[in-house]
Amino acid sequence: MSVYSMTGFASAVASVPEHSGEASDDADSSSTARSANKTPGGGVGAELRSVNSRFLDLSFKISDEFRALEPALRDLLTASFRRGKIELKMQPQRAVESAWPLPQPDQLHSLARLEGMVQNWLPKAAPLSVNEVMNWCRTAAPIAKLEEVALDAARQAIEGLLEARQREGKRLVAILMDRVNGLKALAEQATPLVPQAVQRQQERFVQKYKEALDAVGGGVTPEAAQERALNEAAAYALRIDVDEELQRLKAHLDEITRLLKKGGEVGKRLDFLIQELHREANTLGSKAAALELTQVSVEMKVLIEQMREQVQNLE
Repeated sequence: MSVYSMTGFASAVASVPEHSGEASDDADSSSTARSANKTPGGGVGAELRSVNSRFLDLSFKISDEFRALEPALRDLLTASFRRGKIELKMQPQRAVESAWPLPQPDQLHSLARLEGMVQNWLPKAAPLSVNEVMNWCRTAAPIAKLEEVALDAARQAIEGLLEARQREGKRLVAILMDRVNGLKALAEQATPLVPQAVQRQQERFVQKYKEALDAVGGGVTPEAAQERALNEAAAYALRIDVDEELQRLKAHLDEITRLLKKGGEVGKRLDFLIQELHREANTLGSKAAALELTQVSVEMKVLIEQMREQVQNLE
């Protein structure tokens, strides 16, 4: 299953099928003349824009003639998306301006009848011009209803947005896996640093107790000083032990890897795991007793923050 981003853009245009006018009575009419009778009906354009959001937030910027379709459009979107702020724009597309339909006999008969009626009542009324006749025939040409065309445009735009979010999700997964591998490498790098720090600190304790023995002139036996130094080193080792934090961090990274491979709606789970990673890295930094361990903690926090920013965009 794929991992989807919440950001993307898609657009689509669904066209109204051409409508043929009345067949010519002239048997010699050519196919060119018949095709001229077809009326292009325009279409509907749809645009979908999506950005990240905690929940599914839908907004519609559509023409008034499509307001009745809002519930159906909402159903289409909620069936395809789970999270993200999605904006749908929808407008009717005008037919090509140069495509003038051939006036039909019934249209011309109706115009002639209406013009005669008007001139009977208003003898001074000017006769219709050719341009007025053509404009009337064009606007009166029958076209299909746009409701189904609008829904078809929305379906095409939704399919395009799903593909765009899938492509972006694939890119984000690659980025996250790169950061996961980086964190695993840092965890492996940090593992031997604690024993090394304990060993160095133990040597310092022993050296300080020897110096103290020399200063007090042998008031404490060397065996007692050695035992005290070892006890201090053991207590120090317990304070700076980060093995548990490193094990939890590795477990979280394994779970992140599993979720990314599984796919689906992983955004919220990954967001929680990123918070846990940040907590372990903070603990690691607070327990750091060596400069190398502090540097590892800082580098971990940088990678985790980069992951957090990317995870915010996943569905």
